[in-house]
Formats: sequence, structure tokens, C-alpha cells
Amino acid sequence: MTPVELQDAVRTAVQACVENGSLTVPVPETVVVERPKVKDHGDYATNVALTLAKAAGRPPRDVAALIAAQLEAADGIESVEIAGPGFLNVRLAGAALASVVPAVIAAGAAYGTNDQAAGQTINLEFVSANPTGPIHIGGVRWAAVGDALARLLQASGAKVTREYYFNDHGAQIDRFARSLLASAKGEPAPEDGYGGDYIHEITARVLETQPDALTSEDPQEVFRSVGVELMFAEIKQSLHDFGVDFDVYFHENHLHESGAVEHAIDRLRNLGRIYEKDGAVWLRTEDLGDDKDRVVIKSDGVPAYISGDLAYYLDKRERGFDRVVIMLGADHSGYVGRLQAMCAAFGDTPRVNLEVLIGQLVNLVRDGEPMRMSKRAGTVISLEDLVEAVGVDAGRYALVRSSADSQIDIDLDLWARKTSDNPVFYVQYAATRAASVLRNAADLGIAPGGGLALLTHPRENELLLALAEFPRVVAQAAELREPHRVARYLEEQVAKSAQRFWDDCQVLPKGDEEVAPTAGPRLLLWQATRIVLENGLGLLGVSAPERM
Repeated sequence: MTPVELQDAVRTAVQACVENGSLTVPVPETVVVERPKVKDHGDYATNVALTLAKAAGRPPRDVAALIAAQLEAADGIESVEIAGPGFLNVRLAGAALASVVPAVIAAGAAYGTNDQAAGQTINLEFVSANPTGPIHIGGVRWAAVGDALARLLQASGAKVTREYYFNDHGAQIDRFARSLLASAKGEPAPEDGYGGDYIHEITARVLETQPDALTSEDPQEVFRSVGVELMFAEIKQSLHDFGVDFDVYFHENHLHESGAVEHAIDRLRNLGRIYEKDGAVWLRTEDLGDDKDRVVIKSDGVPAYISGDLAYYLDKRERGFDRVVIMLGADHSGYVGRLQAMCAAFGDTPRVNLEVLIGQLVNLVRDGEPMRMSKRAGTVISLEDLVEAVGVDAGRYALVRSSADSQIDIDLDLWARKTSDNPVFYVQYAATRAASVLRNAADLGIAPGGGLALLTHPRENELLLALAEFPRVVAQAAELREPHRVARYLEEQVAKSAQRFWDDCQVLPKGDEEVAPTAGPRLLLWQATRIVLENGLGLLGVSAPERM
């Protein structure tokens, strides 16, 4: 029995109380079922009686007693105890616990998926690094978290488009072009330009394809157009090698060249949100939660920065996305209010049609000291620095393992180690062990199978309960936009329980021992464990190796 199935059983028990007249309350659409912190309190606990007591006009423990009487009669329930002010502690029957194993094996790669986001069309924009240098570690965090979130939303039934916002408009591109030109001339980088070995590498590649660039009519334009394409191609390749690919690469220039800005302003004008003052065009947002109205077109006719945001948001909505999710760095936290006000100005619902997620900083630590310089990218710590130090799997896992709204330090020495204190190694080793047990059993001619009723050892029950939690963890991680929940679940529940199961529950015979009756069922449990670990790591974009 999974937690979701138990929730249904609790609701059915409440419904029975209502139908027999012992309770006069609305039957809740959902009930909370949780794993208790103290194992002696049962397999699951629910506070449903406390939530219904006021409506019932009765003490919570009285309500709990009525629900418990109905719940104890349900299939798969061994016992129900009333605890404290009215909590219900539930113990499942052995057969109900073990039923998760065939469910996992039958579902295979689909185990853990759900349909809570079915019908949603989501545009997820989670990297918008400027094409002026290698992608830095802050952008890498969003690459890992965003890709994992996309996988989670898809596992929850949503149709997701991964989008990269390509900043090829504005002063930073001019500075990049001037830096390349200075490098080609053998001059120092401009004071406001970009440094690092990559500038010289891109310059050399521009000159390979455009040997007459320095003598052309507009050398800076040559280095701008060719250099930006070369830099962006490198960024794409780096992300691809990191396991992150995008469905759409949207060019900022398109918004200004296609008339999208004017189209957005016209739409807002028709909605009564545009006015003119002091020769400028303004967006009325203060009454929508922004701290002030915003200039859209300056008095000199130049579009303000927000003009691109307006055009881009409307473009996404007109492409058919009912939800727009944008991931931004910590330095953009002040933009959230104006972006949500912009959403409301278009007549949409803030935090529904538009979600803005803010991620915090990442520091790479080596030998106990923060890394300050990149060998290739100058002052920027890049994706390549992370991958070179710990590899793709460890890099992705390290970035996604903590809540994105918390600052993290990644200890490169720790994440490069092949020891159990390295979280990704710990989880991957559990997956590898499961594969090894199954492989060794096949070599001995022992097949998974037999009566699951034999799975009665406390360590088996612990692992069964952990596997049953996976669908709920996936659903919550997707709904809350928190992929780190999957990583912590894999570590703290599945891998840890699998280690204890390995320590205390022998599966295969040693030497001349006979094959125990429990061998087949325990192999089924290892098979289910392997599936959950593989599926969970897959949602994080991390491999589940067969051998290590």
C-alpha cells in the first residue's frame, strides 16, 4: 500500500462515518499521511481527526476513535492506534507493505510518475547567460536545477518547453566585440571589457574564419557577429556535455527587430495600462503591487529594459503557454515585484501564469578555500571548472541537492571522492549494489520470485516503506518546484535503507549453503530498489551505473 492509497483509505473511513451518521462533517478532498519520526508510532500517521474535530463539534480523540474503527476494517491495515490529542498511527499488514514491490516492477521506468500537472503547457526559462564568456557557476546551478525541474514537471504530466534566453542585444555585446578586437590587435582588453584566455581563443577562431577581419570596413562588427556565434556555440556544447539541452533558443534581438515591443505596448494600451508623461511612455503598475510605475520608452525614444520583458512575456503567452516559469539569479530578486505586476497588467494571474524563481549563489571550495579564479575564464568560475574537478554526475547532483534559494558551498575535494561521505557516490553505489546482487544471482541461477509474504524483517519493511514514498516525493518536488527533495529522499530513505537491508538480510547463499526461501523475494526487493534509484537519479539528470 502506497501513501496515496492509504490517503484514499482514510478518506473512505471518514466517508463511512458520515454515511452512518456518526460524523456530520464535509469529507476532505485530501488528507495528510506522513511517516512518523518515531518508528514505534507505526508506519504512517494522520492528523485527519484533529482537522475535522471543530466541524464535528466533538473532541479530536472521539473523532479519531470513530475513524479508527472504520479504518481498521480496511484491507491492508494491521492496526490503528490513537495517540496524543487525536493522531492516528497506522500499521500496515505485511502483504500491504510488500505490494509495492510488484507495483514498482510492473511500472518500471514509469514508477513515480503522476498526472497532477496533466494539461499544463509550461515554458521553463532557466538559463540566460550572456554570450560573452563561458557559462559561470551561478548559471550552471540553474542549468542543473532547471533541467531537473523540467524532468519532474514532465513526470507529473506537464508539457514542458525548455527555453534559453539569448542576450544578444545591448552594451555587453559591444564590450565583448571590443575585447575581441583589442585581442586581435595585441592590445589590452578595454577597461570595461572581458578578460581571460577564452577571449584570445575566440579571437583566433574569428581570424581563422575571417582572416581579413581587421582590414574590413567595420572590424568591430565582424568580431561581434562571428565572435558571438562562436561563443554561443561553445556555451551550447558545454551545456550539452553537462546533459542540458534546450527546445528553444530565443534571441533578445528578435524582440526589438520584429516589432514585438510595439505589439506588447499596443496590447497594454488597449488594456488601459499605458500612459505618457514627460515625453516618455509609462506602464501603470504601482496599483498592481509594483513599488512604482515603470518607464517603457524613454523620452529619447530608446526602449527601457522592461520593454523587452513585456514583449517576451506576451510572446510566450501567444505561443500557447499557460504557465511561464522564469529562473533568475540572486541579483534579480528586486525584479520579482515588477514582473508579477507586468503579468497582472496583461490581465493574467501572478504566480499562476507567471512564476519567478530566485536562486542563490554558489561557491566552489578547494582545500578549504573558495576558488577565486578560473584558469581559462579569468575571474569567472565556469561550468568547465566544475566538471573538470568532479565530473558531470557529481556536479549536477551537488548543484541540485540543496534548495535553490539557499547559498551553497561545493567542496570539490568531497565531491571528487569515491567514498560514502560523497552523497552522489553513496546513492550511485546503492544502485550499483542492487545491480550487482541481481547479476550475481543470475550467475548462480537464482531468479527473483516467490512469496512476498516472506518479507517480514524490520529492514525489509523499512526499505518497502521508502520505496512506496517515491511517487509522493516526485509529485511534491514538482508542485513545490524543489528538485532537491528527490536527492534528499534518495540519500536519506532509499540508499540508507538499502544499506541496512544489505547489512542485515542475506540474499545469496555463501559457499555450500542452500538457497534460502527468502532469496527470491529479497531479489525482487533489490530489483524494485534498483528501479527507484535509477528513476530518481534520472529525474536529476544523474546516471545510475551498473558497475562502479
